[in-house]
Amino acid sequence: MTASDETKSPGRKLLFAILIGLALAVPLFSVWMLVYDRQSQSEQAQSSITQGWGGPQAMSGPVLVIPYRQTTTETSTASGTAVTRTQEVVRELTLEPEAVELATDIKPKLRNRSIYEAVVYDASARGSARFAFPTDLQRYGVDPAKLDLASAELRFGLSDPRGLGANPTVSIDGRALKLQPGGGSGPGKGFFAFVDASGLTAKSALVKFDYGFRGNGALTLAPHAGDTHWRVNSSWPNPSFAGSFLPRGRNIGDKGFVADYRIGNLALGRSLVSTEDKGESNITEKGTTNALASFDNEPHEGSEIASIGLIQPVDLYSRVDRATKYGFLFIGFTFLALLMFDIIGGVKVSGVEYLLMGAAIVLFFVLLLAFAEVIGFTLAYILASAAIAGLNTAYSAAVLGSWKRGQIIGGLLIGLYAMLYILLGLEEFSLLIGSVLLFIALAGVMYATRRIDWSRSGNEEMA
Repeated sequence: MTASDETKSPGRKLLFAILIGLALAVPLFSVWMLVYDRQSQSEQAQSSITQGWGGPQAMSGPVLVIPYRQTTTETSTASGTAVTRTQEVVRELTLEPEAVELATDIKPKLRNRSIYEAVVYDASARGSARFAFPTDLQRYGVDPAKLDLASAELRFGLSDPRGLGANPTVSIDGRALKLQPGGGSGPGKGFFAFVDASGLTAKSALVKFDYGFRGNGALTLAPHAGDTHWRVNSSWPNPSFAGSFLPRGRNIGDKGFVADYRIGNLALGRSLVSTEDKGESNITEKGTTNALASFDNEPHEGSEIASIGLIQPVDLYSRVDRATKYGFLFIGFTFLALLMFDIIGGVKVSGVEYLLMGAAIVLFFVLLLAFAEVIGFTLAYILASAAIAGLNTAYSAAVLGSWKRGQIIGGLLIGLYAMLYILLGLEEFSLLIGSVLLFIALAGVMYATRRIDWSRSGNEEMA
């Protein structure tokens, strides 16, 4: 060690260690960016894996759409003269069913490409819907005599029709219907059938349907009925329930889950009858999309939906990202231990030795990310922490001139790695536990350094 190193006061040594720790913020930030980049690559790879299979699916319908003619009067002023124009426009009357019974079976699969994997599924939707013709159409400004009942359409919505199975079946009152692609004469994705609704004005009609489709990640239902009963079965053990409605009953186990939904139109906040100009996007006054709304891969903002996500139990990138944010904690405690040996134990530690041990700690997060992508997070964590703790133990034993001192550094790192793993597993209480442990550590350091004169020089100490 040089004479200038030997004459540094404890305060200057502390400041020097802090500056080296701050310099390590650059590679630590680079590791965080690496995690973000690898996560983006993973998402792109998952998108590539599921391409052609079908996106996150959103179902709606069935609804019955009947075109009708309505006379409108428009008055405008031209050259100071009021001009009245009368024209006949085609509008659409949308009838939602009084009740829908829907059963969905989801069969998930894991598809892999290299080190990446994505959750896809085959699903079947089977059920029935009961329609009844309203007797008070005049309230909605509709003249029953101007309904084109022979041109009615029965519409089903599916956000990504690429995943639709080959042989969907739909019948009304036992009569099979011929299905057409798309949303009919209105906007929307899915399929529809032409229906002669002439007999519907006198009695209710029962629609039965059975179709299969493929998707990935999540399945969403946009209910459109007076009473929707949706029962979902799947062998996936880790569902995530989201949306405006949650299941009234659920049973989740290692072999899968069963979810049971019951949703009424009073909860949806809209009538079973709606009207619109033909070709308009059908948005209710409250901002919620009704059955004719076109679906993208994600439900429209404000839509009333029930959604089930098939999530992976461990998102390794989010856990590595959270672990990286604790990097300064590792560097700080390790440097603090070295500083105590320097100030109290009289073992001189150079800046290069601080820097090398800090670099090894930063390398832990790179190893964790690299191993986790191949062998899983838990095994990767054990392997990376053992490698870095072993490396720093051996190096600190040489630097501090004693295996006993090196083992103290190694024990400190092992304790930190164990604490971090617990914090990552207890996300809700990580702040509480971490803050308590930091308080205990700070109290211990304050007690150990309570008699140190931080301003004294090395010459004063030797004197």
